[in-house]
Amino acid sequence: MTDGTPTQEIKTPPAHWESDVLLRDGRTAHIRPIRSDDEQLMVDFYSRVSDQSKYYRFFSPMPTLSERDVRRFTHVDHTDRVALVMLLQGRMIAVGRYDVVEPKEAEVAFLVEDRHQGRGIAQLLLEHLAQAGRERGVERFTAEVLPDNSRMIQTFRDAGYRVASGYADGVITLEFPIDPTDTAIGVMHNREHVAESASIHRFFHPTSVAIVGASRRQDTIGQLLVRNLVNADFAGRVYVVNPSANAVSGMPAYNSVNEIPDEVDVAIVAVPADAVTDVVLDCAAKGVHGLIVISSGFAETGDEGRRRQRHLVGLSRSYGLRLIGPNCLGVINTDPTVSVNASLSSVMPARGRAGFFCQSGALGSAILEKVKNRGLGISTFVSAGNRADVSGNDLLQYWEEDDATEVVMMYLESIGNPRKFSRIARRVSLRKPIVAVRSGRTTQGVPMGHTVRQISAPQAAVDAMFRQAGIIQVDTLEDMFDVAQLLAHQPLPRGRRVAIVGNSDALGLLAADAAAAVGLVVNRSVALGSDATAEDFEDALDEAIDDPDVDSVIAVYIPPLNVSGDEVANVLAAVGEQSDKPLVSSFLGASGIPELLRVPDVAGSTAGRGSVPSYPAVEAAVRALARVVEYAVWLHTPDSAPADPGDVDPPAARQFVQRVLLDRPEEVLLDPEESATLLGAYGIDVWPAVPVASLKEAQAAARTLDWDVVLKATAESVRERPDRQHVWRNIDSTSEMKEAWGTLTAFVPDPAAADFVVQKNAPAGVPISIRSFEDPLFGPVVSFGISGPIIELLADWSYRIPPLQEHDVAAMIREVKSSPLLFGYRGAQPVDVAALEQLITKVAHLQNDLPEVSALELSLALAGVDGVTVLTGSVRLAPVRDPRPDSFVRRLPDVGATLPD
Repeated sequence: MTDGTPTQEIKTPPAHWESDVLLRDGRTAHIRPIRSDDEQLMVDFYSRVSDQSKYYRFFSPMPTLSERDVRRFTHVDHTDRVALVMLLQGRMIAVGRYDVVEPKEAEVAFLVEDRHQGRGIAQLLLEHLAQAGRERGVERFTAEVLPDNSRMIQTFRDAGYRVASGYADGVITLEFPIDPTDTAIGVMHNREHVAESASIHRFFHPTSVAIVGASRRQDTIGQLLVRNLVNADFAGRVYVVNPSANAVSGMPAYNSVNEIPDEVDVAIVAVPADAVTDVVLDCAAKGVHGLIVISSGFAETGDEGRRRQRHLVGLSRSYGLRLIGPNCLGVINTDPTVSVNASLSSVMPARGRAGFFCQSGALGSAILEKVKNRGLGISTFVSAGNRADVSGNDLLQYWEEDDATEVVMMYLESIGNPRKFSRIARRVSLRKPIVAVRSGRTTQGVPMGHTVRQISAPQAAVDAMFRQAGIIQVDTLEDMFDVAQLLAHQPLPRGRRVAIVGNSDALGLLAADAAAAVGLVVNRSVALGSDATAEDFEDALDEAIDDPDVDSVIAVYIPPLNVSGDEVANVLAAVGEQSDKPLVSSFLGASGIPELLRVPDVAGSTAGRGSVPSYPAVEAAVRALARVVEYAVWLHTPDSAPADPGDVDPPAARQFVQRVLLDRPEEVLLDPEESATLLGAYGIDVWPAVPVASLKEAQAAARTLDWDVVLKATAESVRERPDRQHVWRNIDSTSEMKEAWGTLTAFVPDPAAADFVVQKNAPAGVPISIRSFEDPLFGPVVSFGISGPIIELLADWSYRIPPLQEHDVAAMIREVKSSPLLFGYRGAQPVDVAALEQLITKVAHLQNDLPEVSALELSLALAGVDGVTVLTGSVRLAPVRDPRPDSFVRRLPDVGATLPD
């Protein structure tokens, strides 16, 4: 093996090559390019590596590094010789490197400190080196490994790449292309899931908790934390840290976490903001796994607080710690074998089936109170506060495998990585429903404490992302609890058909109207009358449930005067427990799971499976049922094949984009010829349009196109005004062009600014528009709509987030309100929908493949009977400053880059 010879440092490595990462065991570490001043770090690191590991790396005894070796390893050019190091607590614990041995091929090697082997470090370094190599034009890695170095051989084979091997002179040579295949990406996502789930598990299942800032005073946060943890009957050990006291609540107080004689899994921090840094260092020295920072005074207070928060997260990660908060309410696990209330909430909810994530601490307290009042119960609860480190994505990774959680509830005030959130949520939704409230939907606002960029994508695009992922998005917290209590206690419906059974004609009619309004189909309606008995209800409910044309049942009961309703409640509870179809009720106007309608859980702690949820109004019951029906329909819709763009040439498109941006560092609007070239690489043919500035030029252009042309103004100021004629069709002679020119220019105050063009007359069709753009948080977004000022005014657009499946493309076309125009509206012939779907697919692939495309618009295409004609297309390109937030390597959010500009 050879590492080459030192070369001149000709490049500065990109900033995104440096990042915090999560190891297999849920601990954090830091990856960055090696630097010339890392020589002492390298020497110290090498001294801690075992002789065997050194032999595996260099194939010979090499107990120490010479000065020449150290310089050779630490001085690289970040192009042909790239080295990445992993740091923990300021010490180098691993190094991975590649050296280009021939064009597009590089040799890769790793060395990991022995005490840190088995934590997935080499796998992470391989991911990051492969991404760096792709950015530098490397296509293939090779590695030479001794036959008995089974761990390293397995690292390469497990990476998901197509590995070929050979054997010569006692050395195994492995070769593999580093193009990110679906298998390699799947392997990476699985490792990400394992690491993030592990990092959260310790917060929910600690065997010991230290409260830093515990106090003897009854009116303090420190005392409240102690009281809540003890009163919850926490199954582990509790330690209190207060250097000013000998004891707190009858427990000995320690001066620091490091003085606690036993291991500490989680530390709850409730000290002034400027003292939190010292606590982090103390916890790191002790080997604490995670921090719950209750303390405020961080990003929610302004610029100084943001800097303090950034330092807090960076320091915590540098010592391997994950952090919930700051400015958070805390964590709760109702599992009786743990029973941890590491929060400011004195309400310890009953055991239930729902996991809950929110960000606001104040709102978290109200949420827990509502959970208690509704008798819903939760499995686990997290209030993440400023969400500086641990986020909703981490919790989804944990809840996906948590058998105690059957429903996920999320109150989202911001989404730091929507693309990753969408990917994880889609996977989780296939197993467990996710009910979410997203605040700031109208304003797209972000709370001050959340150091994330605002989403520039329109609200409709974010909503589309939620639908694609199968998330049940609701408007209010009340709606969320309405839906969650149905999901937690009743089976999923098989379809949209409902039966209504009640003892009130008026309420039955209200239920039927509400059902029709939300897309449910009332196939059965039974009005029992006000004097109906419990037996009448039982018979009617049984018949409705047994009806094969009924998927769900809505029961309405308002008792007559001086009647308690206990007997009907018993019937509802019994039927609900035995039914394989969901049963919801409006019973006595009660909200939640009334005692009368509960089925005891196995532990007897709260309402069990089969309990019948009650809603104070029938409209609320119907609305909740409709949300669940939509989720069930999504769940039962089989995955279709990925949308196939057909014959496209992504490499040619990438090369074209690189050439264009080579000398243009800012965003650039491609000219029509350049746009046509890029679009052509994806099989999108734009009809040529000849710009003209005078009648003479227009007539000449028409002759060149052999007549049968149109004259049109393309400037938006003219084209988008309905009171101005901007196009003249079917021009077939010099005189007709003269008439067209005179008529159109008469309507335009400044003809020179109207951007007139002459274009071949296209076949008749419905005008449509397809757009795409690159959002800094979302990544690629694609939209579709029928063209025209009225449609623009009504914002009748559909959105999707690539990559798309076939059913995504089909749904985009059919969900716009004006879609009947495409399917034979008022006797017209239906358009070629397959060709339209293919065009959308091509645009989606182009946008997904090329993040440099900041905006693309096919502003006018005609969907006709025999295909789609693209008449106008424009493309904007911009250099990519940062990789997409869900790229081909695992990394934690950059605490510096996420600060507002």
